[in-house]
Amino acid sequence: MYIVAIAWLYVAILMAVAEATHSTGTLFGGIITFTLYGLLPLALVLYVMGTPARRRAIKAREDAEWRAAQATSVLAPDAGTETAGDPVAPKGKEA
Repeated sequence: MYIVAIAWLYVAILMAVAEATHSTGTLFGGIITFTLYGLLPLALVLYVMGTPARRRAIKAREDAEWRAAQATSVLAPDAGTETAGDPVAPKGKEA
């Protein structure tokens, strides 16, 4: 993925240099060419292609936080795996 980004920037730089050094071109035109043909599209593409990696990182961080919370939780001795209450009805009461 990064080789395509590097190649894209290389072509954009060459376009900007050609714009700036042309007899009717200007330095400002070269900067605009590099920004509009190089930086902005590349930033957009890299942001969109990086979305799955960011999503995985967020999920991994949330899972780690959940595991840490479970490890440090101070619940009942059974760690909340059993229901509360007496499973046998008291004597004299009907279920």
